[in-house]
Amino acid sequence: GRKRRARHAESSVSRLRPVPEFVWVLRSFVLVWWKMEDYKLFLAFLASALLLGFLSVVFALVWVLRYREGLAWNGDFAEFNWHPLLIITGFVFIQGIAIIVYRLPWTWKCSKFLMKLIHAGLHTIALTLAIISLVAVFDFHNAKKIPNMYSLHSWIGLTAVIFYALQLVLGFVVFLLPFAPTSLRTAVMPIHTYSGLLIFGTAIATALMGITEKLFFTLKTPPYSSFPEEGIFVNALGVLIVAYGAVILWMATRPQWKRPFEYIFQVPQRIGEGLSDDDCYNPDLEFNSDGAARKRNPKSDEAGQR
Repeated sequence: GRKRRARHAESSVSRLRPVPEFVWVLRSFVLVWWKMEDYKLFLAFLASALLLGFLSVVFALVWVLRYREGLAWNGDFAEFNWHPLLIITGFVFIQGIAIIVYRLPWTWKCSKFLMKLIHAGLHTIALTLAIISLVAVFDFHNAKKIPNMYSLHSWIGLTAVIFYALQLVLGFVVFLLPFAPTSLRTAVMPIHTYSGLLIFGTAIATALMGITEKLFFTLKTPPYSSFPEEGIFVNALGVLIVAYGAVILWMATRPQWKRPFEYIFQVPQRIGEGLSDDDCYNPDLEFNSDGAARKRNPKSDEAGQR
């Protein structure tokens, strides 16, 4: 009787077709998608952020091409113009996108390690553009015999870029390389998150100081106080930058829009075996070197979600 029941069980299970892997990935994606609160509101904020950031870059480009001397690398004013353009493009726009990239719901089906690479890559691009902008302004000052680092704008701006570079290196060592223990990642994550938002806010403030300083230096006839066309246009650029920063900071601080925990779903085992809590399908295991550590310590996983 026992052998007959075993043969019957095996024949019944053998008729079951294995569930394709993409079905479990799709299932996880759909479940995560519907779990997100205020999804339409999130899309509205995301569209607003992209529009405001893109318009900020366009306004900066129009400013230097139409109202200023254009772009060049010759030690003249056209070389200086790379500074505001690259700061707004990299240190403001791209940095903001890097901050919220974890919160895009269609990326939640991707591995955490892959998203870390994208996050770090965007920050690296932003830092590179910021460094090039600093080279441009120092080169311009040296060519024109203008003193360096005398204004509050330059003090705060250079400090922000230095701390941004340190933040990137620290994040790479602690969160991207596999050597850091989970306890260290858990301890560093709140500092990493706070300092990232602080640096981004500082970048916004420094950009506003810089464009205002530039207007005071260059608008003489007619003066800035007489509401010239360039002054109004650049003021509008400043409003766009503030609005973009406000939207990014709001999106980055909403707890209901955080990337959820690594979703794990149970799948059938081999024929004749049952299900256990440890046997599951995790679409992130292929890329995620610290997934097992997060299973053992859920708090570390929670700390790692932005």
